[in-house]
Amino acid sequence: QVRLVESGGGLVQPGGSLRLSCVASGFTFSRYDMRWYRQAPGKERELVATISNDYGSTNYADSVSGRFTISRDNAKNTAYLQMNSLKPEDTAVYYCNAKDHWSQYFYWGQGTQVTVSS
Repeated sequence: QVRLVESGGGLVQPGGSLRLSCVASGFTFSRYDMRWYRQAPGKERELVATISNDYGSTNYADSVSGRFTISRDNAKNTAYLQMNSLKPEDTAVYYCNAKDHWSQYFYWGQGTQVTVSS
């Protein structure tokens, strides 16, 4: 059974930090590019960051570049999103996505809420 389980969300003050984790099971994690998306209320889901299956490349949305860092540990079947200097506009549900590097297969996690507020 394929599973992506996110954790690490919560309430944080502006300027604070959080680290999200996404633990994968049921598929060959090292084949998959990992992505973090977010969706704020009333807005479309937005791609935040990606990391290739072989750690070769990372990409970020302009809105988070320089503040967020995506990483992965293939030995632990886990992807991470380190979020620093958080802003109220970062408030959203954050979703983990896994896409096979060599096909169109992909999977979604259930999401974790991040709220940035004083």
